[in-house]
Amino acid sequence: MKVILTCALTGVLTDPKDHPVPVTPSEMAEEARRAYDAGAAMVHVHFRRQEPGMGRLPSWDPEVAGAITDAIRARCPGILINMSTGVVGPDLSGPLACLERVRPEMAALNAGSLNYLRTRSGGPAVDGAKPRPVWAWPPMVFDNSVEKIKTFASAMAALGVVPECECFDTGIVRSVGMFEEVGILPPPVHISLVMGVASGMPCKAEWLPLLTAELPKRAHFQTIAIGRAEVWPVHRRTAELGGHLRTGLEDTFYLPNGDKATSNGQLVQALAQVARECGRELATPDEARELIRHA
Repeated sequence: MKVILTCALTGVLTDPKDHPVPVTPSEMAEEARRAYDAGAAMVHVHFRRQEPGMGRLPSWDPEVAGAITDAIRARCPGILINMSTGVVGPDLSGPLACLERVRPEMAALNAGSLNYLRTRSGGPAVDGAKPRPVWAWPPMVFDNSVEKIKTFASAMAALGVVPECECFDTGIVRSVGMFEEVGILPPPVHISLVMGVASGMPCKAEWLPLLTAELPKRAHFQTIAIGRAEVWPVHRRTAELGGHLRTGLEDTFYLPNGDKATSNGQLVQALAQVARECGRELATPDEARELIRHA
């Protein structure tokens, strides 16, 4: 099977003042073009606020979403759009409005809840002891109840959007099979193994045979590898096991040689090389359209 290369262009909260992530429609379109020219058939998009100085924050304005995706489609004929829908809390009106405006070929469906945690060094020393790590941000729950999942799945079905089930932990992977069994999701399901979130699955290639053994029959899978040097062995093992591949400035800033990437195109070029070394041919956008809808 040919491999779909997806490029995650910008992410949720990465500050464009600190990292070379695109924000405006023209910036998103140009970065998408670099990825497209390097072999990406699909781009995963998050939308950011467009007011000056606010580009580090997400936007659920459907007009912003439409302007960004219209610019990408004009710059990259035929490319597939995969839209984020991740939101904390019960108000789904923003993502649902954006789905209606964009009508992407695929959209992320966060398939279970996670305590979203990370620590950092720099806590205060107590009684002369070594400083204890502290939370990098206040502990939060990325809540994705079954009702929330059903709402998104129903909206995607009505719009002809293929769900991409993002799984941050092993129990979430197994839950997707149950969603298929009870009719929330149609087969074949698409599963993304999100590896590298500190409180989720680690970014380790040796986990992949065990995780893929838990996939529902006929399921497609890709890995979302988050980190630095550790992401590249995961990509290689994914390609060897028949999975699809994703990279981009949302997931990593680092090339296989350790250099810092300055564009999404560099990361996709490196990932395409990994795919070819594993004997996988890259899917064109038209081929990707067929692949995401059929086993």
